[in-house]
Amino acid sequence: MDILHDISISDRDFHRLVDFIQKNYGIDLSKKKTLITSRLSHSLRQRGYTEMAPFLEHLFSTKDPDDLELILNKLTTNYTYFLRETDHFTYFQNKILPELAEKHKRDKVLSIWSAGCSSGEEPYTLSIYLKEFFGSQASQWDTRILATDISQQALAKAQKGLYQMPADMPDTWVRRYFTKDRASGLYQVAPSIRNNVIFRPFNLMDPIHFRIKFDVIFCRNVMIYFDQPTRDALVRRFWEAMRPGPTSYFFISHSESLGQTPLFRLVAPSIYQKK
Repeated sequence: MDILHDISISDRDFHRLVDFIQKNYGIDLSKKKTLITSRLSHSLRQRGYTEMAPFLEHLFSTKDPDDLELILNKLTTNYTYFLRETDHFTYFQNKILPELAEKHKRDKVLSIWSAGCSSGEEPYTLSIYLKEFFGSQASQWDTRILATDISQQALAKAQKGLYQMPADMPDTWVRRYFTKDRASGLYQVAPSIRNNVIFRPFNLMDPIHFRIKFDVIFCRNVMIYFDQPTRDALVRRFWEAMRPGPTSYFFISHSESLGQTPLFRLVAPSIYQKK
């Protein structure tokens, strides 16, 4: 059996690709040369390429959406699951939601953004917590969650709301908020939860000009792909996109840190409050 070797990339092409991805998407691939060749080689061969250079020339000149999607999906990880970093959701339920319910008792509108939502588990989990918190009053509140990602492939999966058995969820929630699809054996998120999430494509390198300011932003396991200047600039844009005052909160993953920042104060592990 012939073993196909990875398609190599020249130093020049590698630096061009690193600069292109950094400039357009903020993702830092400067130490990922082996990852690039190992993850792209099979897909490039399927597209008829035997060398990296012609593919990159096509990518740079056309910015073909299919090629960009391939690069982004192969070089980043869309791995996530329900109730990931459970202590975040506990804090959201016990501390933040009571504060926001009091703050918005007149307008009854909460604005929450899941930035880098991947395949949708995070915003759907948040939607379930909102439904549980407001209970019979839920229909009186507008708690629709904005969920964005750069990957059209991830968003397509998220919008379908079909998943393997959500094993980390309480059984009562699985029964209440999922229906089993007999044909596939997958679990479908209930319409009441799906309809509470608005999925949109969005590149976090773009200016943030949504018509509302946010009470809460989740951006977990996203900035690990960015270098420090890109991260700092994004954190400032998030800060500007949030409502003023101490009831605005920003969540990052446990593997990330904002370090010393004048914009937020740490209130719990990887949970920040707007200054």
